[in-house]
Amino acid sequence: MKRITNWPCSLITVVMLIFSAGALASPGHGHEEKGGGRHQGMEGGDHHGKEAMFLKKKEIDGYTVSFHIMEAKKGMEHGGSHNFMLKVEKDGRALNDIVVNSKVIHPDGSSQMRKLSRMGDWYMAGYDLGHEGEHQVMVLFKTPDGNMHRGGVFY
Repeated sequence: MKRITNWPCSLITVVMLIFSAGALASPGHGHEEKGGGRHQGMEGGDHHGKEAMFLKKKEIDGYTVSFHIMEAKKGMEHGGSHNFMLKVEKDGRALNDIVVNSKVIHPDGSSQMRKLSRMGDWYMAGYDLGHEGEHQVMVLFKTPDGNMHRGGVFY
């Protein structure tokens, strides 16, 4: 197995900042309440009332990507009120040798970025998502072939 060095992680962070710069610069983050004008690769969630558990699957560049967000139980917080988990699959098999970075843009326009840590077949990070409004959750992941893939959902 090929060992990943620190410079690709830094490169992923820089690329993630570049691809998200447009979202930060546009008022309202480029999406409308009725579903029109959303960012490429983004899919809507139930933003009228947040669920205790959120699970959306979508195809990104031939990979099946599961976005899972749930309220963190007392003592199980991993950096926030909610745990964001991601699973990437190819041909029904979970990929366990990828690097994943995430970014959340909060309803007030502020944002946070986190590298996801591997936990079994899932990658996870904690975010504070308990406040009202729609959050844009984006990921950028690098597969073993060296290619970068991005996408996201609204929560």
